[in-house]
Amino acid sequence: MSRLTIAVPSKGRLKEQTEAWLAGIGHPLRQIGGERGYTAEIAGLDAEVRLLSAREIAQGLIEGNLHFGVTGEDLLNDLSPDPAGDFRVLKRLGFGPADVVVAVPQAWFDVDTMADLEAAGAAFRKAHGRRLRVATKYLRLTRRYFAQKSVGEYRLVESAGATEAAPATGTADVIVDITTTGATLKANGLKILRDGVILKSEAAFATSARAQFSPSAAAARAVLTGALSQGDHDF
Repeated sequence: MSRLTIAVPSKGRLKEQTEAWLAGIGHPLRQIGGERGYTAEIAGLDAEVRLLSAREIAQGLIEGNLHFGVTGEDLLNDLSPDPAGDFRVLKRLGFGPADVVVAVPQAWFDVDTMADLEAAGAAFRKAHGRRLRVATKYLRLTRRYFAQKSVGEYRLVESAGATEAAPATGTADVIVDITTTGATLKANGLKILRDGVILKSEAAFATSARAQFSPSAAAARAVLTGALSQGDHDF
């Protein structure tokens, strides 16, 4: 990639908040082709700016097809086989909060921790001849966290719809999903385990650890990181 390549969210509140953040550090964004365009320019920066979905941005950073991008920490950590080797979060942006959590039916009165879940899973398998089903879109995050907590009595069910409805519909017993207030989980008869917060996520400005920087891209990176340093002394 000869030019610095940056991706920002293509629509919604996340796009608006990203634009406000860029303007705040002195580099306002202008979308090319109006509201339907998928490219943009950032004032004062020689860069190719793409408007993509948050998932596409995370994947592009992980694969090294983008230099920088704004996306959710949940997506970066779940899509990456090697978070430490694939990307680096440069700045947590303070918007787009969403915790990735483990939730079980409220009726499971004796299951409040991940250790309880493992014990329940062993008992469930003995009684029913199968493992507990865990519905989620976050397959890697779930596997890593359950291994960290020594939980093995489960099998993953990839969720294609409303994950929080899976226990009520009988397609799963437990879920791993995102939540901001917990209200939707509660409305669906679920509770978050006491140690079931896998990741406290928010929108982040991240860089790829795999992308190659040409001389011109490195020069643009210096301009951008200089703006970040002036706008945030914690950078």
